[in-house]
Amino acid sequence: MIRKIEAINYIVARDFIIGKHYAGRIPSISFAFGLFENEVLVAVCTFGKPASNPLCKGVCGEAHSNKVYELNRLVALEGTEEISQFVSGCLRKLKPLNLIIISYADTGMGHVGIVYQACNFMYTGQTKARTDKYTEGNKHPRHYTDNNKHLRKVRTSKHRYIYFACDKNWKKLYKKALNYKIEDYPKGKSDRYTLGYVMKTKVINKNTNDVFYV
Repeated sequence: MIRKIEAINYIVARDFIIGKHYAGRIPSISFAFGLFENEVLVAVCTFGKPASNPLCKGVCGEAHSNKVYELNRLVALEGTEEISQFVSGCLRKLKPLNLIIISYADTGMGHVGIVYQACNFMYTGQTKARTDKYTEGNKHPRHYTDNNKHLRKVRTSKHRYIYFACDKNWKKLYKKALNYKIEDYPKGKSDRYTLGYVMKTKVINKNTNDVFYV
């Protein structure tokens, strides 16, 4: 079998991801890579600029915030093997850009980040579960309107991983500037989700305390 990793465009990445990833939406994509087996696309990994500027500044400070990108989608067809090797290959292709890569493993999906651990990401702890503005169609908060100000959606806790895709000099600089404490990897086995399953979001009506899922 011939396996190769190649850069792919937004359209190819979008068409592969849509209908497969549990998030149910396409994120911002700046870089996308595909894993091909005998010329057939079997996996896609995408990276994009986080929408939150405070998040970008929070990793290694404002001076390096423009270098922060998120590994925001990783989708593979059933039966695809060596996913961690695929991700490592994508990271190597980004190395000349000297980027800081952040990614999350969602506890709401039973994930602990096994692939990230296999790729030698640094583990920097777990985010707290919180609520956020609810938008029609469960879109990004940037689409928020006052019509939904009484609704809050629950964001599940996530394991946070960081990787320096850069040369050794930049890595030394980034590590010194890192604002998070590096912790031991969380234990456990990540559950594999069924392709096409969309994770339901818990929404709370602050006026009535009613709960519904979308």
